[in-house]
Amino acid sequence: MSQSPAKSPGFLEALARDVAMVLKSLGGSAHQNVVIDCVAALKRQRGEPVTQDLRLAVVEAFERYSEWFTRPFGDGSMRWALVAEPG
Repeated sequence: MSQSPAKSPGFLEALARDVAMVLKSLGGSAHQNVVIDCVAALKRQRGEPVTQDLRLAVVEAFERYSEWFTRPFGDGSMRWALVAEPG
């Protein structure tokens, strides 16, 4: 199974770091849609492309880097929180 460059571990880690920065700036937790919108704005500010699959990629980053993020209201909740800053 090959991965597209957009889904590479390096891409997801960089995305997870952006998510962590956004969550920290929002006080440590926020609704998933707010985080996705802020990450998109951050990428646009840096002149990076914002693709249609950004939403799915952010959710994948949340799940893959579960040591950094949690759902404080349990599975099924759309709220995410920062538990540890990336090292």
